[in-house]
Amino acid sequence: MRHHDDAPSQDEEDDWVSKSQLKRESLALRKLGATLVKLQPHELAKVPLNEDIKEAVELAHRLHNKREGLRRHMSYLGKLLRNSDVSDIEKAIAGFAHKDTTANAKFHKLELWRDRLIKEGDKGVNALMFEYRHLDRQKLRQLARVGRKELAAGLPPVAYRQLFQYLKANIKEE
Repeated sequence: MRHHDDAPSQDEEDDWVSKSQLKRESLALRKLGATLVKLQPHELAKVPLNEDIKEAVELAHRLHNKREGLRRHMSYLGKLLRNSDVSDIEKAIAGFAHKDTTANAKFHKLELWRDRLIKEGDKGVNALMFEYRHLDRQKLRQLARVGRKELAAGLPPVAYRQLFQYLKANIKEE
């Protein structure tokens, strides 16, 4: 039986973390480890890792076809991450995700311009030229016209693809 003078102090209550919370944090660190293992070598080189974690990631690459060994090793990698500061690692990985999102947005924007050029013709070319003055108006008009004809005739979309490649090569975002 606990007496009133045996009650935990305020500091002890603040330090207490539930077992479920510990499991959630452990799982999050294992997922972080799995993300590290999935990174491309050039991306992994940009992530600030200590030697132990770097070696563990390299070993995980070698264990990729050993199912149970890889599972145990991923737990070990999570333990290594638990014992180190992961804020810089998370920032680096978030930076990769941001670059992917930016690239997807640019790709989508180029697709919208291509579709608008095919659909609207000269009106679309004028709108694009207003935003990007350095583009070749004649080439845009020609590719848009041929692309419209290809779509109408049910032909393979050669000019459609060429128009997208031209836009991709010549439109640089700030």
